[in-house]
Amino acid sequence: MKIETVSPVSFAKLAQQVKTGVYEFDVTTLGAGELLRAEEAGLLEPIAEPYAGGLFHGGAGSHAFATVIGYNGKKFADGPKTWADFWDVKKFPGARSLQRYPARILPLALLADGVPMDKLYPLDIDRAFAALDRIKEHVVVWWTAGAQSSQILRDGEVDLCGIWHGRFFEAQAGAPHLQMTWNQAQQERAYWCVAKNSPNRDAAEEFVKFATSAESLAKFCIQADYGPLNPGSMQFVSDDQAKRMPTYPANYAQTFEQDIENFGGDIAAVSERFEEWLAS
Repeated sequence: MKIETVSPVSFAKLAQQVKTGVYEFDVTTLGAGELLRAEEAGLLEPIAEPYAGGLFHGGAGSHAFATVIGYNGKKFADGPKTWADFWDVKKFPGARSLQRYPARILPLALLADGVPMDKLYPLDIDRAFAALDRIKEHVVVWWTAGAQSSQILRDGEVDLCGIWHGRFFEAQAGAPHLQMTWNQAQQERAYWCVAKNSPNRDAAEEFVKFATSAESLAKFCIQADYGPLNPGSMQFVSDDQAKRMPTYPANYAQTFEQDIENFGGDIAAVSERFEEWLAS
């Protein structure tokens, strides 16, 4: 079976494909927030459970990843260690970057505003936007692709970045002065899903089964430092490899999990509000 990769992908592209019948891709991964939106909009083909407990709202559980604080260790020898630090432009002056994705950014804004990790959900949407108002002028890039986030941090375009942990390690490989913290990292789960009416629907589901099988998923997660969601994968992961994963117990204890089913508002409406806020 020939596999071709397409990047970047997005919810908007998935929706456009299903609407027009012109397909750029058959399979993609989505975070929980976009997965729920896609399921509600009828954009997904039903698929079989790939392993016990591996199906969530039409998506096959693939891997866990985390949004962490990455920063220039030459400029900031000690910290930042919390999202309140990230928001503190006097203590940590410099250009910042965050992802252009409200389901991921609003919880971080609430942490910066003093909400405890175990009290985040349901999100206080208005309070989160008020916190974002305080940092907006200091966010010079709202990144939209993982490669973009690692590049701007590695190249010094920004001093602090809310970045996926795997992309941080990618940036650090070429810039060893970069540092990060697992503290208050946001854990999320990525799910493989098949586009509705995909012209390669059967092949797409076969790919999902392969990609989430224990050994294949372990190899993928080792390469990208993700945490595999298939429990059977861990037999193929060494302890040293696991320490770079957000699901490693010592790392996991410092993080929180995104709770998209208890989000606190309509995700589509919040996304629209976020885009209007950015443009204002």
